Amino acid sequence: MALSPTDPTPSRPLGADSIETDSVGSCNNLALRKAARYLGATYDKALAPTGLRATQFSILQHLSNHDEISITSLAETIAMDRTTLASNLKPLAREGLVTVETSATDRRARIVTITPDGVARMEAALPHWRTAQAQFEDNFGAERAAQLRAILEDVLDTGFHPWAE
Repeated sequence: MALSPTDPTPSRPLGADSIETDSVGSCNNLALRKAARYLGATYDKALAPTGLRATQFSILQHLSNHDEISITSLAETIAMDRTTLASNLKPLAREGLVTVETSATDRRARIVTITPDGVARMEAALPHWRTAQAQFEDNFGAERAAQLRAILEDVLDTGFHPWAE
């Protein structure tokens, strides 16, 4: 607390009335981003020997469950804006891990498909991902990790539309 030159009693800092509700410690966004950066860096490090980053691995993992999917549908499924997804797909396409082509039925849509090389790279990365996954669950607790995933999935149903145009 700061001391006022005319009043020897400590004064509250500017905006102190709202500190409890507006403090950094109560910021949902900051808490989520800190945890995401921490865990993302952990998975990036685990996957580094395969040449994939965690986001790229997640994209390949998702694509491996679909024959083909539009960029728009993939973006919605993994909660990412289309522009960011397109940026993440470019290095995967350059390496021949995915193809991105114009839809045969809708020229405005672009279709993403995982290639056999993409499947092979994802499968090579799986043991590294599993190790990171197991270490996190060992340290954090498997039940708490499952609860965390469920809670984070619920966050996506809070009514915001961050990528709506």
